[in-house]
Amino acid sequence: MENMWKSFSEDKKMSFAYLDSLWFTMYTEASTGAKVLEWIKRKHIFSKKYVLVPIVRWCHWSLLIFCHFGESLLSENNTPCMLLLDSLEMANPKRLEPDIRKFVWDIYESEGRPEHKHMISQIPLLVPKVPQQRNGVECGSYVLYFINLFMQDAPENFRMEGYPYFMKVNWFSPEGLEHFCEKLESLESDTL
Repeated sequence: MENMWKSFSEDKKMSFAYLDSLWFTMYTEASTGAKVLEWIKRKHIFSKKYVLVPIVRWCHWSLLIFCHFGESLLSENNTPCMLLLDSLEMANPKRLEPDIRKFVWDIYESEGRPEHKHMISQIPLLVPKVPQQRNGVECGSYVLYFINLFMQDAPENFRMEGYPYFMKVNWFSPEGLEHFCEKLESLESDTL
């Protein structure tokens, strides 16, 4: 992720933040949850349009994206919402929702935000249809590819109206994934 992050323009990076892929799992463990919230605070996520949260649970990767968390929950134009992209729909991505909701509430609370728990519980969690992996080991590559595509194509202001308007059928292709993985491998070998 860090190598891929370096490849994006500074303009792009100004609108995005990403969390380490281990943080969500560490957050769910009682001994490290508070520490993770401290680390997140240093990321200043409420000043970003989008926050990319790779999740690794039950030996499977998925991608959670916070959209417009710095905006008012009553905003008409830039409504805060969450996207959960999962390349293995049969893994039932919605089973993550209770942990995601608690995570979001704790982030808001640790930041001293004024929103009430009821308002935060109303932030929509959208699960768009995304391409599905062909075997049991591709989920990590899919998450990185989703991140790459989302950073390239995410609208200036994500709207719920017409969602998922930019994630069309041609948004993702197996050939594109293959080319992306080759590019990542070359980035990795360049840094070794």
